[in-house]
Formats: sequence, structure tokens, C-alpha cells
Amino acid sequence: MDDDALMRRSLSFNLTQAGYQVNTAATGEDGLAIAQVIPPDLVLLDINLPGMDGLDVLKRFRIDQKAPVIFVTARRRELDEVLGLELGADDYITKPFDFDVLLARVKAVLRRAATASEPGERPTIRLKSLEIDPTAHTVSRNGQRIDLSPREFDLLYALVFHAGKALSSEDLLAQVWGAEFTGEPQALYVHIRWLRQKIEEDPRNPKWIETIRGVGYRFNAEV
Repeated sequence: MDDDALMRRSLSFNLTQAGYQVNTAATGEDGLAIAQVIPPDLVLLDINLPGMDGLDVLKRFRIDQKAPVIFVTARRRELDEVLGLELGADDYITKPFDFDVLLARVKAVLRRAATASEPGERPTIRLKSLEIDPTAHTVSRNGQRIDLSPREFDLLYALVFHAGKALSSEDLLAQVWGAEFTGEPQALYVHIRWLRQKIEEDPRNPKWIETIRGVGYRFNAEV
């Protein structure tokens, strides 16, 4: 969804050449209507749309659809990027961009979505009071369900799977966002903060997700 006709035509042409079937929309309302008739596998969504902006479109889209969303936008303000990720966007890329970079992001996001939907690929992890079930895509602590976004879930799983091991920011970005991710590491820092808010008893003094200065993060299996 993009109100720039030239951008829509360019993306549609190049993505079609790359083997994808593409539907375009100039407004959020039109895009949501199309998605109801033809559920997408992935959405490229501009923030600065006429009428309903991209953030509101994402809120509406997430009510009944789980397809991954990549923000494509000229608005570089960090608040927009972070808020978009909090609402459930899977990635973002800012204009102007190289199409090969966008194509790599599209492939990475679709690959992660396909992997997440494959049952039995990752084992259930039970660690003290925490249980992570990748088949049901659920997390519980002391039997109480914790609601996580898909990205938060993948990040927590990566940390717990390697419990006791320090993982660099680069490792986590590659494991959770994909090796092709070329965005800012701020996305990781924000998701770490959200995870701590949801699973730690005192997020300001985290016991499970530890920051290892000069390295990255470690999940403390001894808590």
C-alpha cells in the first residue's frame, strides 16, 4: 500500500519479475478491502497514507490477519519505526532504497514466516517456571499465559534455547531478523525491553535476560 503511483508501479513490476504475485492499493482502506478478498502472504505498507495512515492500517489488519508486514516509508522518525514494530510489523525499510535490499528483506521475512508455521521444527522448552511451545506458539510462566508478538516469541526462544550462553547483538539479529537484515540494531534493543517488561518480575533489574557489556545478551538459566 503506497499513495505514490510511481512507487506502486515500480515495486509491482520488480516484484512480479522476481516471481511474486502482486496486488497494489493507494489507500489503507483499499488495501484492507483487497486483503479481505485475497489474503496476502506479505504486506508492504507505507506509513504516510492519505486518510487512514499506515499505523492505523496495521492495527486493523492485525485484528484478523497474521501475514508479515514490512513498512516501506520515507518517514525516518524513530517513533514511527518503533511503534510500527510494537504493533506487529516484521521489518521496515526507509526510502530511498535499493530494490535488491528490499527483495532480500522480503525473502527473509517470508522464510521466517514459513519456518514459524512448520510444526515440529523446534522442541518445546521447559526451564524452571517458564515453558515455551513453538508448535502452539505460546509462552507461560508458572502456568500463566504470556502474550508475545511473533518477533518477541522468536527472540525469547533464541535466548532460552542458548540459555547460559552470551549471544552477540549480531547473532540475535541474524537468528531472529534474518541474516539479510540491514536495519538498525535499535529494533533488537526495543524488543529486549518489551520482553523484560513481560517476563521479568522487575524489568528495571532483569534476572532472566542479562545484558553482557560489550557482547550482547544472555538468558540466565539459574534464576
